[in-house]
Amino acid sequence: MSATSPRATKAVIPAAGFATRFLPVTKAIPKELLPIVDKPVLQYIVEEAAAAGADDVTLVTAPGKDAMIDYFDARADLDNALKAKGKDAMLAKVKAPESIAEMTAIRQGGAKGLGHAVGRAASHVGDEPFAVLLGDEWCHLDDKLLPRMIDLQSETGGIVLALIEVPEDQVSRYGVAAVRATDAEDVVEVTGLVEKPAVEDAPSNLILIGRYVLPGAIFPVLEQTEPGNGGEIQLTDAMETMRAKGTPVHAVVFRGRRYDTGEPVAYLQTLVELATQRDDLPGFNAWLREFSATLD
Repeated sequence: MSATSPRATKAVIPAAGFATRFLPVTKAIPKELLPIVDKPVLQYIVEEAAAAGADDVTLVTAPGKDAMIDYFDARADLDNALKAKGKDAMLAKVKAPESIAEMTAIRQGGAKGLGHAVGRAASHVGDEPFAVLLGDEWCHLDDKLLPRMIDLQSETGGIVLALIEVPEDQVSRYGVAAVRATDAEDVVEVTGLVEKPAVEDAPSNLILIGRYVLPGAIFPVLEQTEPGNGGEIQLTDAMETMRAKGTPVHAVVFRGRRYDTGEPVAYLQTLVELATQRDDLPGFNAWLREFSATLD
């Protein structure tokens, strides 16, 4: 494949929301730091970006969420305490987040929508293509969704989205893509986007998930994008403006493993699923089987 634009090496993670579905805990703890046993959601997402080569990460944050950037910073007092006690394995776990990626934080400055949050990263990203990873979901590294998207964006120079298939009766809950097939089995051309259509009006059963690879040219478009749905600046509106003016829009249809922590039930499902895969939680799977048998 011959690239027509540079590969994205920067990532933006919008993480400024109130996370009202998880209140009251998110009054004090960012949703992005909720633990999957002993590793926060945000670390999985930063690891996904870094594994795809986008290891220059901008967190778009809000007041009360400074703990997100603190998590990736060094903590000398804790390091020294663990060293003194000879807890080398635990020390390695504690220090691992420091070296995943180069982390930068910027405040959004008000809840003005996803498009506004992404636009706040313009001064750091500049003209380069970049990835956007929403802060409440991630994909298994072995399934390589983001590397595939970055490769495709480098080839086309346009916008690349990620889509998954859902049952038709669920499409009204999501943004849905109208698509055309391409020569690649896992890639479609996006011809339009519809937000939460009625089932009978949905152009497909392919819904958007929280991964985007965008050209730097989207930033001036975002600056000119008027508030849309909910009175907020919508990333979808800016992408549709670019598509209508000739920017190619493609999507990878993802059929791999995706983990969702955007609402309490999905978070608990992800937590339990990943906990069952660990070999350092003796007795958990046996307990889960016994407990499950008591449920109606």
